[in-house]
Amino acid sequence: MTGRFITVTGRFITVTGRFITVAILLLAGGIGVLPADSFRFSGDRTEIVLAEGRERTLLRGNARVVSSDFTLEADEIELSGTDFRYAATSGRVRVTDAGRDMTITADSLRFDRETENSRASGNVIVEDRANDLILKGGYLETREGGDLLFVQIAVRVLQDDLTARAQFLRYRRLEEILELSGFPVVYWKGDQYRATRIILNLETEEIEMQGQVEGSVFVERSDEDEDDEDEDDEAEDDEAEDDEDL
Repeated sequence: MTGRFITVTGRFITVTGRFITVAILLLAGGIGVLPADSFRFSGDRTEIVLAEGRERTLLRGNARVVSSDFTLEADEIELSGTDFRYAATSGRVRVTDAGRDMTITADSLRFDRETENSRASGNVIVEDRANDLILKGGYLETREGGDLLFVQIAVRVLQDDLTARAQFLRYRRLEEILELSGFPVVYWKGDQYRATRIILNLETEEIEMQGQVEGSVFVERSDEDEDDEDEDDEAEDDEAEDDEDL
């Protein structure tokens, strides 16, 4: 390996800890089992700069970074920082979090491999299959390793019996709690809710509304209720006829 600049085409590169190995691994060999502190990346064109203080790797075309829990895919991925800690991605970005059974797609995304926190923008879609929930928006920030999510700009929430929209959303995954603000509107099981701030607990199916509150609740009427109402109407008609006779 000579010089400070390396170009690799159509091959995988393995990076483990602080030691960098440029390996010629045939694609047919697959990715295989990785140590817990390692990851692999590939691209149609891969450039590596090893100059101290300027270490970076640029992957272009079908770029991919794979670790034991995460897979990053995009048109372009740039890895930088100590041990290639940071990843900046753009173009048809897709992040698969196997540990949380969650997928994020966006136009661009920045990811910290150490904290597992990220920031994404442009046509953001979060598929939280563990909680059967889909989130959409223009901007996403994840914290606490991905268990706390903030979504902004034209937010949409989709679930079997739930549809909601707002400008801001705070989602606590482990507690299954959604906090919506910025003109939130919630359609839940046929009912509609509006307020300054709405908090939904998906596990307990509780809803809390704060500020100016509006709502419309759909009440399903049983056949017995309709029969009782018919009987009341008949009784009122009979009383009216008796009054006329008097």
